[in-house]
Order: sequence, then C-alpha cells, then structure tokens
Amino acid sequence: MKITIFSENFKGAKRDKVLEAYPEGMENCLKSFISEKHDVTVILHSDEDDGSALTEEVLENTDVLVWWGHCYHEEVSDEVADRVVSFVNRGMSMLALHSSHKSKPLMRLLGTTADLSWREIGEHERLWFINPNHPIAEGIEVSNILIPHEEMYGEPFAIPDPDELLLLGWFRGGEVMRSGCLWRRAQGKLFFLQPGHETNPTYKIPEMQRLILNIIDYIKPTAPLRKPFRSPNIPEPQEKF
Repeated sequence: MKITIFSENFKGAKRDKVLEAYPEGMENCLKSFISEKHDVTVILHSDEDDGSALTEEVLENTDVLVWWGHCYHEEVSDEVADRVVSFVNRGMSMLALHSSHKSKPLMRLLGTTADLSWREIGEHERLWFINPNHPIAEGIEVSNILIPHEEMYGEPFAIPDPDELLLLGWFRGGEVMRSGCLWRRAQGKLFFLQPGHETNPTYKIPEMQRLILNIIDYIKPTAPLRKPFRSPNIPEPQEKF
C-alpha cells in the first residue's frame, strides 16, 4: 500500500525533547517499520506552513494517511482539512495518532470537539485488547501492551460511539480511555489510536509497531477511490404503472 505520514516538525526546546526519545526523529521511527511492508512518504508540517503539501495529487496516491499532530493543529488550513475529509469520504483511510484527536480533519469527520481529560507525568499505561482474536491483535502474544511511560488520556472523551471499539487504555490513577476506535465514513475509514506522546518512545515498543501495522492492514481500502459525489438531478421515472 501507499502510506503517507503527516507529522509535525518540532522546533527549539520541543525538538530537543523529542530527539531524546527518538534520535532519528519520530516521523522516521514510524517510517522505519511501516516501510518494511509499505511504500511510505513523509510530509513534515510546522507552524510556518498550512499543510498545503497534502495536495490532491498526494492524496490521490495515498491508501492510508497516518496523521500525527499536537502543537500545530490550527496552522493547518481549512482547505487542507476539508480536502482530507473529502478523500476519506471517497475511500481513503486515515489513522490518527495520539494528539491528532484535535486535528481539524478528525473533528470534521466526527462532528464533535473530541475533548478529553489528560495528565502528563510519565506514568505507565496498559493497552487492553477488547477482542484478542481481532485482526489488529494478530501476532501480538499478550492480552495487553505495557507502555512504560505515556501521557494519560482519559474519559470523558467527546466522540460519537465508534463503529468498532477495539482497544481500552488503563492508567494508574484508575482512568480509562477508549484508545482504539474505528469509524466508517461514507466510503472510507477513520481509526484513532491514543498512545504516542512525542517525548516518550512508545513507537519503539515492538508490540506497538506490530499493532500499527495490523491497524493499517485492517483499515486498508478495498476499492478504488470514488469520484467526488455530486447530488444528481433525478429525471422522470421510466417505469410505467
């Protein structure tokens, strides 16, 4: 498949903290294991651009868009956000990682604010499979993935009920989180995966890498992109009664 990773290009002190967890850059960590199976393109986004590198041509050649965002949500233009939404509705899949719950495309696709509770103290998380026999758990020989250090995201989580709720996160304060959610939107699919704070090396955990690859396989498009839908003017019925 053709995978496009859209991720933030951190700057200054934030970049230094990210490089402590990912010396190669978080986007390159994601690319390193996803590219073992798929053709991967990386697009970096900062506070100095509006995300316009996500062109029609790029999205036409994307099966799954992997989106990681946190600091620069507002810098993404409405035009780019609407473009992504259009392509999901036409059949492209989107995997939104961690703080991408507040990205413009996700909120537009869900029609809610996607607000949640949070705490950042580097505590551990247990990411539970609700159905260990589901395809996203294939090859993962544990009932839950232990993440040694992660930002707590917890309920209430302002989202519509998922079409499939596949993962549940638990934190030491007793908080729980709908951490793996799938929605179907028109011809496409949207998956939200909660773990992945930028200063914690969550994506270096082998089970997390396998999980992300499994999710990409699970949400892959099953048909070519549809053309943009236009409401047709229905002519006079042909049937005679």
